[in-house]
Amino acid sequence: MRLSRRSLLASATAATVSLTPTTATFEPRRQLRTGFERLAADGYAPLAGQRVGIVTNPTGITRDARHIVDVMHADDRVNLVAVFGPEHGFRGTAQAGGSEGRYDDPATGLPVYDTYLKSGRPLADVFTASGVDTVVFDIQDAGARFYTYIWTLYDCMEAAQLAGKRFVVLDRPNPLTGRAAQGPVLHREFATFVGRQPISQAHGMTVAELARLFNKEFLTTPVALETVLMSGWKRSQWYDASGLPWVPPSPNMPTPDTALAYAGTCLFEGTNLSEGRGTTRPFELLGAEGVDGRWAAAVNALGLPGVRFREAYFAPTFSKFQGKTVGGVQIHVHDRDAYDPVRTGIALLVTARRTWSGFAWRSDNWIDKLTGSAQVRTAIDAGADTDEVVAGWRQELTAFRRVRGTYLSYG
Repeated sequence: MRLSRRSLLASATAATVSLTPTTATFEPRRQLRTGFERLAADGYAPLAGQRVGIVTNPTGITRDARHIVDVMHADDRVNLVAVFGPEHGFRGTAQAGGSEGRYDDPATGLPVYDTYLKSGRPLADVFTASGVDTVVFDIQDAGARFYTYIWTLYDCMEAAQLAGKRFVVLDRPNPLTGRAAQGPVLHREFATFVGRQPISQAHGMTVAELARLFNKEFLTTPVALETVLMSGWKRSQWYDASGLPWVPPSPNMPTPDTALAYAGTCLFEGTNLSEGRGTTRPFELLGAEGVDGRWAAAVNALGLPGVRFREAYFAPTFSKFQGKTVGGVQIHVHDRDAYDPVRTGIALLVTARRTWSGFAWRSDNWIDKLTGSAQVRTAIDAGADTDEVVAGWRQELTAFRRVRGTYLSYG
């Protein structure tokens, strides 16, 4: 007897698709269920009778590490007809600032459409051309405003509304926890793909919560939105307590520890220092030619909670200072509950500028796009210390926290 590829996939993924735990086998480490797990356990009921397209990437997996596109394609209860890839692509082969383009997925035969840098009517036209009725979103976020997947979410919601499509968001944990919003709030005149709308630098929300906020607060005309929440997730929970495997959501986000540092140290993309790209510890290693141990000593002297800094030397294999040995610091978080990544990032900028005479902002003032305004750059240039810089966004952050509170779905 010959079996089709779809039948083989269905047989291989049967255990994945049937995800409702029984009382007898319910393990504490498996209490959390993602939005996809709940959707599959419900027989894909919200997608019944719909031609479905999904916006996803390598992070769209089950807890047994099968990709949800393979699972859904093999299941007759859902009619999956298209895949939409974000920055880095559906299969994740592209570096920062790249995508995979339009192709047919070798594993499933499904058409894969490129969404990267598309928005508004051009993206709506992609959804229309794909023939889908419902667009599903399932991507693991990193918890920071300048991580582009949440703006892919925003752009796809807007485009789905323009194209007359339903939109369903499948929730996953925020790896930074959902305890608090931190950092400066974007000013709209600084909007780019690393920040479309006024939210804080570390938003402390899940993608489903953000989708609800986007739909009510920012979209001119709301999309027909449905969110499938997780069960068993608490706002205080770190990713490693979830029982879920971590798949790098982009090439330079290898671990949840990277995501924790990234929420603050991505700001170094706006400087002439390396942010650690081209090393095995991106965003945890920072440095430049001519930097020495004075930087680590200066930032350690601040006594920042939950973190220590080691004088470090490294040679990036690509990006800034490729093939050159540079000096700098390595971040070592020893108490992540006490650690504030945004304030730490500001402290590192302040001390780098004071201890290294070669410090400079990128000539295009990219730092303003990352922080969401000119406030951080101009305050540091004027000699402000860490507390003074942080005080500059306090009022705006308080206002955002009030808005944010309306859309929180978990305790």
